[in-house]
Amino acid sequence: MALARLNGVAVRGIVSALPARVEDTADLAARFGEEAARRLATATGIHARHLAAPGQCTSDLAVPAAQALLDGLGWPADSVDLLVFVSQTHDQVLPATACLVQRRLGLSKSAAAFDLSLGCSGYVYGLWAAGSALASLLPRADGRPARALLLAGDTTSHILDPDDRAVAPLFGDAAAATALEIDAAAPPMIVDVGTDGAGAPYLMAAGGAMRAPDQPPRLFMDGTQVFAFTLREVPGAIAATLAAAGWTAADVDRFVLHQANEMMLRRLGHKIGATDEQLVLALARHGNTSSASVPLALTDAVAASLKAGALRVLLSGFGVGWSWATVAATLGPLAVCETIVLPA
Repeated sequence: MALARLNGVAVRGIVSALPARVEDTADLAARFGEEAARRLATATGIHARHLAAPGQCTSDLAVPAAQALLDGLGWPADSVDLLVFVSQTHDQVLPATACLVQRRLGLSKSAAAFDLSLGCSGYVYGLWAAGSALASLLPRADGRPARALLLAGDTTSHILDPDDRAVAPLFGDAAAATALEIDAAAPPMIVDVGTDGAGAPYLMAAGGAMRAPDQPPRLFMDGTQVFAFTLREVPGAIAATLAAAGWTAADVDRFVLHQANEMMLRRLGHKIGATDEQLVLALARHGNTSSASVPLALTDAVAASLKAGALRVLLSGFGVGWSWATVAATLGPLAVCETIVLPA
């Protein structure tokens, strides 16, 4: 495991954005039959998902989320020093989507911008990467604290076979924007990350890139292997993060884990000692939104508490790669914490 401490970086707000189109269990019943659709919903806890429209890219979700966040905080675009874009469904092979978003948001040309190509673990990896980079910046000439935008999202529906019942009923689309700012008084964040590339073949979209340029990207997932990996690796990573933070499970106000499957989350919650009150379940109307699932769960299920005061949260993302990342952090009160649905 790789443990890190992030000092002096505060989260100021989070906005998640969902596309307008919704597919629910009734839509799945038309493809797979009513009995199969019912069993899938019961097994996964997923009853509906927001899906991007044809031609609607991940940046088309992330930019409105970021703009709403900047407006809500009253941050001018030129006050942002760093933009980190986390996704595995980039707008195009090159340039980096972060460069396109920098221009669309009107950020200063002096702002740094780069992509991270990660999925289920990507939000926590992004917090670590964006926070570490932000903390390394020299003080601004105008005396204003350095600021960063962390954007995380995926439009996984674009790489699904709609008739593949192993993946089509599970994945939804979303993006989230998180505002970070240097603050010497901010409580430290403790981060643990890990990787096991042996798991790559079990959750993969092999086509569309340099290895198989003539094949369309289509998501393949071996759910049994994903489940086994999660229960094998994630409890230890969470325990290590809590120990490094000096916390026990009882000290955590909310466990916000990657929202992939309700049964898996409940099993994992039991293994890490989370009570039903501590464990956040926010996937029924969204499904698995990959890198956006953790921040979307925060804005969807924990927003009122995060706006009201400080919460001790344990955030953990895990999956494709295999890759996993966990952070113990005290968040709040947040000036902005909301989920928006974009117009059709």
